[in-house]
Amino acid sequence: MIVVVSHAGDDHAMAVLGALERAGHSALLIDTAHYPGETALRLEHTGEGPRWWVRLSARDAWIDLRTCKAAWWRRPQPYVLDPALDSRAAQFSYAECHEAISGLWAAMPATWINDPYTDERAAHKPYQLAVASAVGLCVPRTCITNDPASARQFADSIGVERTIYKTFRAASDAWRETRVLRHDELDLLDSVAIAPVIFQERVDAVADVRVIIVGDKIFATEVSVPDGSYAVDYRMSLATATFAPVQLPVALERKLQALMQRLGLVYGAIDLMRTADDRYVFLEVNPSGEWLFVSEPSGQPITQAVADHLHRLDGG
Repeated sequence: MIVVVSHAGDDHAMAVLGALERAGHSALLIDTAHYPGETALRLEHTGEGPRWWVRLSARDAWIDLRTCKAAWWRRPQPYVLDPALDSRAAQFSYAECHEAISGLWAAMPATWINDPYTDERAAHKPYQLAVASAVGLCVPRTCITNDPASARQFADSIGVERTIYKTFRAASDAWRETRVLRHDELDLLDSVAIAPVIFQERVDAVADVRVIIVGDKIFATEVSVPDGSYAVDYRMSLATATFAPVQLPVALERKLQALMQRLGLVYGAIDLMRTADDRYVFLEVNPSGEWLFVSEPSGQPITQAVADHLHRLDGG
């Protein structure tokens, strides 16, 4: 059995689950937002060794997770607690839920895409940039800081108009696009003392490249936006962008695979920028990044590749 840790509103998880179902593969969606209210766990150690069961709701039967050989750590959701709990009790309850669930993932006899603990570490931008540089990828000049003086020094060294800034994670409830620093924003740099910011040198690119890696398969798509669009962040112009599958240079593919191996990732969505002289600049890798927005217009079978990889891990 294949376990997918996500939720019904995740179109990527549902697409892969659909592909698995059509191929006749048994798969189970576990939504951690339903724990502990609806979903129940039972973990036992007996003379026969450890056993793990999950029951998705009170009306469902217990499912023996020892049959799980493959699992996909896709989009785990925060636990939803009893609203009657006061803040202290809620904090205790959440911590206890985390200990139980995290222990379950680590104990399950499954091979993950990606291992939850490795996935968490690999998602950290400072770590990604260090590993990318170590494997020979081109990385833009970067300053990650919560010190206003350091931020100003960096912007002065490369030029304000050459400086972009962005957040560490693109949370749905606090999403921010990548922006070019403006002269009239220099006084606002004092606010980095509240929370750190990623500053980088702007890359003069002719196209963005979204690279999806699933095991040993690489799917690269060039994303181009029309003149006059917001060129710093193609996500602002997806409705008018064009998507074309491309073949990356072999040397670059080897470096990207080396990056994935060093980060311990099976799946990753990598963002590159291609310059006019065909240099590829690494920006980041998202261990649970999206692919449908490039696979659907480019025709690349990424959903099937994820489903096939899970099936192989499950012994298929």
